[in-house]
Amino acid sequence: MLQYNNIRHFCLLPEGAIALDATSCQPCGFISHAHSDHTGKHELTYCTAETESICRYRMKCKPTQQFRVMEYFKPVTLGGLELTAYPAGHCLGSAMLFAKSLASGKTLLYTGDFKLGKSVTAAEAVVPKADVLVMESTYGSPDYQLPPREQVIAELLETVRDAFANDRSPVIAAYAFGKSQEITKILTDNGFKVQQYDTIYKISQFYEQHNVSLGDVTTLKKGECADEDRVLIVPPASHPYYITHHKIETIMLTGWAMHESTKYRYEVDKILPLSDHADYNELLKTIELCEPNVVYPVHGSPDFVEHLQDKGINVMHIDRATQSMLF
Repeated sequence: MLQYNNIRHFCLLPEGAIALDATSCQPCGFISHAHSDHTGKHELTYCTAETESICRYRMKCKPTQQFRVMEYFKPVTLGGLELTAYPAGHCLGSAMLFAKSLASGKTLLYTGDFKLGKSVTAAEAVVPKADVLVMESTYGSPDYQLPPREQVIAELLETVRDAFANDRSPVIAAYAFGKSQEITKILTDNGFKVQQYDTIYKISQFYEQHNVSLGDVTTLKKGECADEDRVLIVPPASHPYYITHHKIETIMLTGWAMHESTKYRYEVDKILPLSDHADYNELLKTIELCEPNVVYPVHGSPDFVEHLQDKGINVMHIDRATQSMLF
């Protein structure tokens, strides 16, 4: 039911001849969300409407590029498979793929990037039961047990208030798609005005188009001077490209903040552990919810396999050494 391409490193469901999050062009592919490390210009792409619109923009797709839009919880048939998209909670339009073999009745859940719990800009993840679980495991280490989300958000809001109180303008470094919009919505919901760097603002317009209002937001183009009364949100590598005439407080939000060196690596004043990926405990919770016969973690440390084996879970890490036929 599942194969792994050892050369190009993506999963394939042979019964539907559909590749999962392949970055190279395939005859047919499923894109779980529109981050660049999960997207490719396939001849035919299955994804949500939100993912299609952002992919068309980010990949500069021609109007003739073919997409098949999937709605959450509504199955479609492809070859010998019934495919259903489930919310992944990662970013706007992110989806897990649930596949059922029409011949054998066996089922598989491919999570893509995901996060359990509430999000203000993405549909909350829903985890169905499946025989096989192919699970993103970025934070597959006990070192990455993140604090409660509400606690981190409260600390963020306090940091922003303190910065303004001390005549410093907060500058938050965040990825252009997903994290930036989540932080923006959190801030505007709590009374702050936000200014987004132009590349972020362009992505935010897709949120507005899909009925996710981000609140009081303006844009900052390269060469312009930032507004002193707004929280500025910029991509992590954009520090040379924005201009301010006042003191700033730099902030970054990432799950990697659990590692002490991260603050110094990104050269920011404050770093907080807020992530749009499942942490270690959420990975374990996902396995509990899915109740699979076998788990295949991807994108994380091979050590996670040992942690799961110690818990009596049937698990195998997908890597170059894994046999191409997994199930």
